[in-house]
Amino acid sequence: MATDPYQVLGVSSKATSTEIKAAYRALVKKHHPDAGGDSKAILALNAAWAVLGDVEHRRAYDHKQSQSSSFRQEAKTRGSRNARASAAAKATQGRTKAEESSLLQWVNEVYFPIDRLLSQIINPFPAKLKELSADPYDDILMESFCNYLEKSQKRIARIKQLYQALPTPNTAQSFGLNLYHCLSQVEDSINELERYTMGYVDNYLHDGREMLREAKRRRLQLKKEQRRLTIS
Repeated sequence: MATDPYQVLGVSSKATSTEIKAAYRALVKKHHPDAGGDSKAILALNAAWAVLGDVEHRRAYDHKQSQSSSFRQEAKTRGSRNARASAAAKATQGRTKAEESSLLQWVNEVYFPIDRLLSQIINPFPAKLKELSADPYDDILMESFCNYLEKSQKRIARIKQLYQALPTPNTAQSFGLNLYHCLSQVEDSINELERYTMGYVDNYLHDGREMLREAKRRRLQLKKEQRRLTIS
């Protein structure tokens, strides 16, 4: 079943509260185990309702999706524009002093700060998950896990600011695109983990964990690429 709460309930993002409630009730009735339905579907429906059935939760979710969409569109537009510039730059051999200076500035002011923030999201996760696994229904353990997610979201917001602060140099287009993919992986993973905390749907936890593992792999690869980039 889809993870987007609007898709789960089969309603538009512009649906009214009444329409959302009606859709939720109809689907719960259809999928309820007592009626021969699927218990996993009920969990997904309850998780979607936890987001869309509460005005503040829905507003926060819509705001987050809007920011994420804007971030991806900006990165896509920038990537297309920079790719064209990169193709033109390949007509000349070697780097000029201006290109070298631009690259070093971007690495120092954009990549390094982003990498530090990524480490503060990725590295603590295994310990936080192990702590929560002792008893996911313990309020204190869940509160601690939610605090980690909240701090991670703030770091993601800062990462977005840094990523957009300077244009990616022509000499680092491929690297910049790989960095963007890593950022997206981290953002998506934290969103999945937040969904888990609202409905205890194991699929969200599993997907979030696997996304962070992939983000960790990408981050390590980026560190190797950065070293080659700045000494070439």
